[in-house]
Formats: sequence, C-alpha cells, structure tokens
Amino acid sequence: MLAMVAFFYFFMIRPQQKQEKKRKAMLASLKKNDKVVTTSGIYGTVAALDERTVTLKIDEKGDVRVKFDRSAISGILNRPSPDQG
Repeated sequence: MLAMVAFFYFFMIRPQQKQEKKRKAMLASLKKNDKVVTTSGIYGTVAALDERTVTLKIDEKGDVRVKFDRSAISGILNRPSPDQG
C-alpha cells in the first residue's frame, strides 16, 4: 500500500508540481515586447501588463490590442526555455 502511494506521488503528483512551478515562474517573468501565445492559440506581443492582466498587440501592421488574464498565456516564444540551455 505504501509503495502504491509513493509511486503515485513520484510519478503523478511531483511532476505536476514541478510543471506548475515552471509555469508560475514563466508568468512572473513576462515583460513588455515578449512574443507570446495564449491558451486559445492567439499569437501576440506584450504591449502592457499589470498584476492580473496582459495586453497583447496582435496585429503587427495595425494597432489591434486585446487584454487577457495572465493565466491565459501559454508560453513565451522569443526566449529559450531553461531546458534548452
């Protein structure tokens, strides 16, 4: 029984906790002019941000801006991830 709990923790819960920690660090490191993608697949450049929201410029030629919750940012595109070195 104890072995099952340990297996479940190390192969299910622990990796999820590590992934969530990386995600929080990524969201905290957002800055103006970062190129990002949202969870809905919208690509844009960070135009402004505050504690809870991020305003993305989604049209390079125009001035189309959309405001998102920070949690809607899926990834930063123009910076290498720590895994890539």
